[in-house]
Amino acid sequence: MQTSNVLVIGGAGFVGSHLVARLAGVATASATLLEPGTVVEPPLDPERIVVATRDAEHAQHLLLLPRVEVIELDVRNDAALDAAIGTLGTDGIVVNLIGILHGERAEPYGAAFAAAHVDLTRRIVESCHRTGVRRLLHMSALGADSTGPSMYLRSKGDGERVVRESALDWTIFRPSVIFGPDDHFLNLFAHMQQLAPVVPLACAHARFQPVYVQDVTQAMVNAMATRDTIGRAYDLAGPQVYTLEELVRFAGRASGHPRPVLHLPDALARVQAAILEHMPGAPVMSRDNLDSMRLDNVMRGPIAPELGLGQPVGLEVVMTDVLAGRGHESQMLGLRRSGYR
Repeated sequence: MQTSNVLVIGGAGFVGSHLVARLAGVATASATLLEPGTVVEPPLDPERIVVATRDAEHAQHLLLLPRVEVIELDVRNDAALDAAIGTLGTDGIVVNLIGILHGERAEPYGAAFAAAHVDLTRRIVESCHRTGVRRLLHMSALGADSTGPSMYLRSKGDGERVVRESALDWTIFRPSVIFGPDDHFLNLFAHMQQLAPVVPLACAHARFQPVYVQDVTQAMVNAMATRDTIGRAYDLAGPQVYTLEELVRFAGRASGHPRPVLHLPDALARVQAAILEHMPGAPVMSRDNLDSMRLDNVMRGPIAPELGLGQPVGLEVVMTDVLAGRGHESQMLGLRRSGYR
């Protein structure tokens, strides 16, 4: 069993928290639906699991897990990045999970998308070269393409290109939308229907193939443990394709608050999104999100067998009870509700 040290940049977020728990050998609600908190035997057994985040307070829940360290890291500071990566040793593994969904509009994309998806990726690649760390796992997105229809997809595509052109031992992951007990996807749809008598919905016929967060993190850990995944980019998706309307209706039914869905014509949808972009906080929907949904977010063919996943877990299997309040809460939510949060 490999014992490489692992640095997870962006490890305090939704996917990162589940990945760190899996690396630590703790199931949060695994791809085989174990009880949360079950000890599992990962194919990789790192001596150190370092979580890098802008604000260590947001990652305190992870300190309850074995072998986990939390550091505050300004990823714009090359010296600090070198110091964090350099402590791993040359057989270390760097995981880049940084990503944003919204940013100011520009061509081919705004400064926020450039900084998060392209410039940071380049900084990480260059730091790995300087410190001698060769193994890099990079989170991209299904449909990422430098010529894609949205700023999000174009910037993700350019970030992939930085990784592909490097001399590192890289693996890229391209998931469809990711679901799980503490996601900001189905839970958002359920919450909206608790508050509103009707759901005005743009791009109702856009298609997605949602993938379970535990399948994503299992694929990543399995990839760390084999050289067969080096130089490969992997699409990740669940077993079933849904329209956006079907996902919204499922969230409403499962949460006990089904609401009528009102299809918005494209012109009105763009007006609504433009208004939401100027509301306080992260927008529920942006014009760039609408641009992304012009492409079906689905896979061609099955998940690659070398990732060792078998049949991916379906959305209803996990989220029906979760949205109804009957399922086991995520281990991450449980940890956050402990004395640390």
